[in-house]
Amino acid sequence: MKFTKMHGCGNDYVYVNCLQEEVRHPDKVAVYVSDRHFGIGADGLILIHPSDKADFRMAMYNADGSQGQMCGNGIRCVAKYVYDYGLTDKEVITIETLAGIKTLYLTVENGKVSMVKVNMGAPELTPAKIPVTLGAEKCVDEPIVVQGKEYRITGVSMGNPHAVVFVDDTASLPLEQIGPGFEHHEVFPERVNTEFIQVLSPKEVNMRVWERGSGETLACGTGTCASVVAGVLNDKTKNEVLVHLLGGDLRILYDTEENTVWMTGPATVVFDGVIDTTEIDVP
Repeated sequence: MKFTKMHGCGNDYVYVNCLQEEVRHPDKVAVYVSDRHFGIGADGLILIHPSDKADFRMAMYNADGSQGQMCGNGIRCVAKYVYDYGLTDKEVITIETLAGIKTLYLTVENGKVSMVKVNMGAPELTPAKIPVTLGAEKCVDEPIVVQGKEYRITGVSMGNPHAVVFVDDTASLPLEQIGPGFEHHEVFPERVNTEFIQVLSPKEVNMRVWERGSGETLACGTGTCASVVAGVLNDKTKNEVLVHLLGGDLRILYDTEENTVWMTGPATVVFDGVIDTTEIDVP
């Protein structure tokens, strides 16, 4: 199987061009390639398919083999891949995802994509549609007990479920200990991605994230979007925020008039390669 490893702010995935390759059992392949000791090493697997609804279709699998609806960092890398590898010459493209069709605007320098701006669509705030079992019309600043300690969460879906928690300091969080407690908490029927946000100013925050199916990652694009929406809902930030992640920075704009979230950030190719998947890619 030919592949390209790419990352957006350190959120790394293995990308496969399924216009040329066939990947059977992508859930098993995702687990295999994601292993950082015995595989390629990644937060998951992203497949680039043709689409009859958009320019391309993206299928995303977490490191544990579970399928995700959407990945903000991943979709930027898909945009870079299809342009840099000659699958399109368009600088505005559409990509079909399980969370709908997204429009991406490419910044091209010296024939390569350097930055991508993504229309991430409208945030979903209805608890049953996130899903989360807290809150009535919205889940904003709701109490939750995790491992004996009370936290307050704001629930947002950006095509996948997020719980945003505001904290005094992200650096000192014992995320490996508390992350699974949020992910598997009974109030999240489909598990959850949890963002921990330290507000530096109304226009700047630090963020760490525990992603369902992958654990702590260096960045989460949909999570940054959900966090800025939560910042506005809780009167903690403005609607345009620079988000500092462990792997880099993303700029998020929550257009409250249009109820649309925009994400701008980089996408990087790490290397191309070939890996033998015959042991797992069986009927």
